[in-house]
Amino acid sequence: MSAAPPVPQGRINLRSVKALCVDSNAQGLDILGQMLMGFGVERSIRVQTVEEARRALQLEAFDLVLSDANLADESGFSLVSWLRRSRLEPNRYAPAIIIAGHASMAMIDTARDSGASFVISKPTSPAVLMQRILWVAKGGRTFVEAEDFVGPDRRWKFDGPPAGGRGRRKEDLSVVVGEAKEPNLSQDAIDAVLKPQRVSL
Repeated sequence: MSAAPPVPQGRINLRSVKALCVDSNAQGLDILGQMLMGFGVERSIRVQTVEEARRALQLEAFDLVLSDANLADESGFSLVSWLRRSRLEPNRYAPAIIIAGHASMAMIDTARDSGASFVISKPTSPAVLMQRILWVAKGGRTFVEAEDFVGPDRRWKFDGPPAGGRGRRKEDLSVVVGEAKEPNLSQDAIDAVLKPQRVSL
């Protein structure tokens, strides 16, 4: 496992954050809510099913969605996938963190492909939860809407398009570099343009 992203120094105020917590286990839901309260989050809605979560998301705006991977009626992945494809603004863009008791590579891929912002494995410690909340709050990942995927950009490295292929992003540029339109200037010519000249007044 790689090192956790660094936590920004200084204070951060989560008082105005409104979180939706989804967990079929009442005790797990209570622990998650208590951790958020410890971080200063004063407003959190706690629900136990995907159906209740969908209703809450249709009625109120949330800044953060935390869902267990395995829920009684459906999976947390289906909730996140539904949310990302919905037209519920601003909720469809809210960071969605999946909390999983079994974090296999296949499960991580499923979470990522559903549009989850991050996955946290159980048992969840307050320090790890806070680091991940700060990490997703920092943002920086473009929201992608494609035929097969909707959610935060799944690519972590921005090395350009794959070698020998076309880029898939709208902003990907061609890897072919054209010929120069003008000849390069000599250093003397550059100096002549940029060098300050003496002015007599």
